Amino acid sequence: MSMLWYLFVMAGVTYLIRMLPFAFVRKKIQSRFLRSFLYYIPYTVLGAMTIPAVFYSTGSIVSASVGTGVAFLLAYFRLPLIVVALAASLAAFLCTCLGF
Repeated sequence: MSMLWYLFVMAGVTYLIRMLPFAFVRKKIQSRFLRSFLYYIPYTVLGAMTIPAVFYSTGSIVSASVGTGVAFLLAYFRLPLIVVALAASLAAFLCTCLGF
């Protein structure tokens, strides 16, 4: 029964977080600074969730750094996402197999 209460509390908190901005902000935001700040929040949150997972996934900071470097290099040349992901994974795997 207590698990059901946890579920209700989580659902309520999630609903409030999503509902409150719609309830209190009625007009368009005019501030250019605030609009540009809000524009970059999804990218910031994605980076904050992804970067730690990248460096703790291999168990070696060296292989994680090699994979990240390969990913940045290939992304700089605008290669498709699947190519970047596979090449970075392969680089990290080969670095781990070589004992780094």
